[in-house]
Amino acid sequence: MNSRSALKFAVLFFFIGIGTYLIFHYDFHIIFTDKDKLVNFVESFHPFDEIIFMLLQVLQVVFAPIPGEVTGFIGGYIYGPILGTIYSTIGLVLGSWLAFILARFLGLPFVEKTVNPEILKKYDFILEHKGALVAFILFLIPGFPKDFLCYIMGLSHMTVWTFLVVSTVGRLLGTVLLSVCGDCARNGQYGLLIVVLAVSGILVLVTYLYREKWLEMLKRKKHTGS
Repeated sequence: MNSRSALKFAVLFFFIGIGTYLIFHYDFHIIFTDKDKLVNFVESFHPFDEIIFMLLQVLQVVFAPIPGEVTGFIGGYIYGPILGTIYSTIGLVLGSWLAFILARFLGLPFVEKTVNPEILKKYDFILEHKGALVAFILFLIPGFPKDFLCYIMGLSHMTVWTFLVVSTVGRLLGTVLLSVCGDCARNGQYGLLIVVLAVSGILVLVTYLYREKWLEMLKRKKHTGS
């Protein structure tokens, strides 16, 4: 084993070890599925709760199976729609960057252990080129596995800055909607909450019903443009 391979193995072991310790030491596997426990956990770190919240957003991106919808909702619930969106976005940017860099540094073997093989196979067509437009559309559409996409894009030729712009802008609409939902729930604005949830539900439903067709259209467009 050469020095570069040894370094990659050490980095991989470090992140897996730290992540496993944090998840089980703080019961994150339970906290991330319980709104009240997550709110109490974040607020217990006052006056540094904003930092903890952003770190949780980083964590839910890097450990992709953790549901990001919960943390996005909690951001709006605790901090309101504006600050909730800002704090969530900062955490998502850092988490996306870290996932992207880990994939680029550790390569395909690491991504294959992180991303579901079916998902990796389904989206591997965007690795043939930089795919900025395609990646943006996938980040923009609700329901697509955005955290997994961060790892997949790390294997592409896309530059870090292009990726950060694409992923940040693409996630923004969903982040705003989750923050607004959280704020409505906190303030008892159930009428507005129902409207936002209805709009979000329609977007997710349409995406779910037509996701395969859109994916095929993106593939054909990419091959036509190549």
